[in-house]
Amino acid sequence: MRHCGRCLTKLALVLVALLVLPAFGGGCAAALPPPAPAPVRESVRLGIDNIDSHLGLFAGKRVGLITNATGINSNYESTIDILKARTNLVALYAPEHGIRGAVKAGDQVGYATDRKTGLPIYSLYGATKKPTPEMLADIDTLVFDIQDVGARPYTYIYTMAYAMQAAAENGKAFVVLDRPNPAGGMVEGGLVKPGYESFIGMYPIPLRHGMTVGELARYFNKEFAIGCDLAVVPLTGWTRDMVWADTGLPWVMTSPNIPTPDTALVYSGIGIFGGTNVSEGVGTTRPFELVGAAWLNAEELADSMNARGLPGVRFRPAYFSPRFGGNTGKTLGGVQLHITDPHVYQAVRTGLTLLYTIQELGGDNFAYGFGRSGTPYIDLTTGDSSLRLGRYTLEELLAEWAKEAHEFKEKAKKYYLYQ
Repeated sequence: MRHCGRCLTKLALVLVALLVLPAFGGGCAAALPPPAPAPVRESVRLGIDNIDSHLGLFAGKRVGLITNATGINSNYESTIDILKARTNLVALYAPEHGIRGAVKAGDQVGYATDRKTGLPIYSLYGATKKPTPEMLADIDTLVFDIQDVGARPYTYIYTMAYAMQAAAENGKAFVVLDRPNPAGGMVEGGLVKPGYESFIGMYPIPLRHGMTVGELARYFNKEFAIGCDLAVVPLTGWTRDMVWADTGLPWVMTSPNIPTPDTALVYSGIGIFGGTNVSEGVGTTRPFELVGAAWLNAEELADSMNARGLPGVRFRPAYFSPRFGGNTGKTLGGVQLHITDPHVYQAVRTGLTLLYTIQELGGDNFAYGFGRSGTPYIDLTTGDSSLRLGRYTLEELLAEWAKEAHEFKEKAKKYYLYQ
């Protein structure tokens, strides 16, 4: 049979197509198998998400709840509403910033009534930080459900500690609904030394403690002899190497100046600037991510910091003007911290390095301030006067703090609930 040139050309094209298409997944038996899907981590479930498996803790009990706006489950439902529906919830207790998170840092929180439930709200920030016997008279079990940021100076963990003490003294059970540490499991920074205890550092734990609130409650209860009847409703699916983005959970700003997970991550290091005349960005839309002063050269500071090669962060020259605070209306020069890898970012090392660098560049312009108590605020934040008095070089202080952090972590491991 004879074939014309046009027919032979068509036949050749068909043969080429049959040979080539399988390589592009054309549906033939010889096609390459699809790539294996990437491993998927188990989704993280909060303590409040797991509440139905632990309702026995509340059976026949009158329940009080310490919470705020962060007290939600992974479906954005309020812990207040969940416990109201599933338990005999009879009272609410508000930490710093109030039950809805609307009170600015340092302002007292007053007694109120919750508009939605009609329940009384007792203040645990202001004149009374520890629940009184009268506040606990009508409850049997006190529950804590607040998102912490993983930093020693953040007051919520001491509200929890005081409440645990009160529960022990008044024969009440205490339950923690656990939540992830948004700063992960990394431990950094020195400990609070005797004589420097305060409501931003009640106990000798590091600046970045690396524990969940449930683990901290276990640590506090045993190591500091609180001895309350404690139970923790645990997380599921959380591991210590996770940062917030890994959890898939919604973020609620934990206080007016911690609007994002990145803010929570940097806070344990940049928060030390609250004890100096350098702005830590409070009064801007990027608190604790912007650092500067009117007498700083932004480009010089950024170059100096980037030259140090700190892990997981870059520094961009920035100029900003706080809307409130000690530098209201002033144009400040400094840097914005850009987190490039939150898994390796060392918050305390970064904050301390930035402070030493600013001291060096600022000379006599740099100064420390005093808090309301008369004690230098930087001493309360860092745990003693070593930094303020210049007892160590940067490398010496980092080494000393690393030693203290390691010793703490070794002691804390037996209270860990997650690997």
